[in-house]
Amino acid sequence: MQTWSPQLLSVLRVITGFLFMAHGMQKWLGFPVPPPSPVTLTSLSGAAGLLELVGGPLILIGLFTRPVAFVLSGLMAFAYFIAHAPGGFWPLVNRGELAVLYSFVFLYLAAAGGGPWSVDSWLRNARIGRSARPSHPPTMPATGPR
Repeated sequence: MQTWSPQLLSVLRVITGFLFMAHGMQKWLGFPVPPPSPVTLTSLSGAAGLLELVGGPLILIGLFTRPVAFVLSGLMAFAYFIAHAPGGFWPLVNRGELAVLYSFVFLYLAAAGGGPWSVDSWLRNARIGRSARPSHPPTMPATGPR
């Protein structure tokens, strides 16, 4: 199983990004179900929804994974302490399990990166491939009489 760890990191990232962006889609696009109450950009829920709507797809495809995951980890920690912790100490009681789980999964992605199946990995490999090639074609020695 250890040989599949990098690929499973990518799978974790894809599934997390897909599930996370659904929260932003609900808040801003009313899909797949309308939000319980309308949101505005100036509200905490609206700002969080915008980060979910933009950050979720970036995590899904693995673009800017580390910085985006770091920001989203902080967002979810903030959401937990603002919206859930006042409801009691235990996440099961205050309904904050998902916020805690997202926060720590994003923290892990910020440290581990997007894995081999990510745009970040593709860009890194493309950059390495370009730097390994000579910047100009080799010159051929002159032949013939001088």
